[in-house]
Amino acid sequence: MLRWSAKALAPGLVAVAAAARRTGEPTPGLRTELGAIGRCTEHSVGLAGGGHRGALWALGLLVAAAALDPRAEARDVAATAKRIAAHTDMGAPRRPSRGSSVSAKYGAAGARGEARAGFPHVRRALDALTDARSAGATEEQARLDALLTVMSTLQDTELLYTAGPIGLRHVQAGARTVLEAGGTATKAGAEALTTLDADLPARAWSPRGSAGLLAGALFLDALPVGVGARAA
Repeated sequence: MLRWSAKALAPGLVAVAAAARRTGEPTPGLRTELGAIGRCTEHSVGLAGGGHRGALWALGLLVAAAALDPRAEARDVAATAKRIAAHTDMGAPRRPSRGSSVSAKYGAAGARGEARAGFPHVRRALDALTDARSAGATEEQARLDALLTVMSTLQDTELLYTAGPIGLRHVQAGARTVLEAGGTATKAGAEALTTLDADLPARAWSPRGSAGLLAGALFLDALPVGVGARAA
């Protein structure tokens, strides 16, 4: 399911990049067009299994921002995505989404707040990737540390919906425990991760919001040097 739904993202993201190149600026019109593309893509992803919907919001904005300026460094791409997200999607449905309802109920920033702040958790994930690699971690360990870095502080609206504030704090504390033990490259950190990895499925809790932001960080990290390369 996850593989099929990931493949279903690709046509929409190609369309997002094309719309950004055609428009050339982070305008209100571009924001509305991206919203329309995103809703069509979300439908396709749902037909393919429904995974990765959380990644679509972050990736859509970041892909569009990267397409607007292929020479921009990663943090500048995030800043441009912030400018796009600041505009109102004039074609958005009137009814509130589950995420926006949860954000309003608990005062969480949510996906829109994250984008309008310039994706701070994406930037933290990029820092975590660099730090873990510099410390000798494998690529898988570095990516796990980046995910845990996001999980440790993000007000994940998916978790708030399924687990409430107490559950969210439980997950954040579990992620911090792994990181404070030295990260997944250490024996203590790996053991703490194993405990967390068994605990969350047993409770039917999934940090989907954190996973979507990790996808955004990995996209920026994968851009060629000099074409969205991350700032030092």
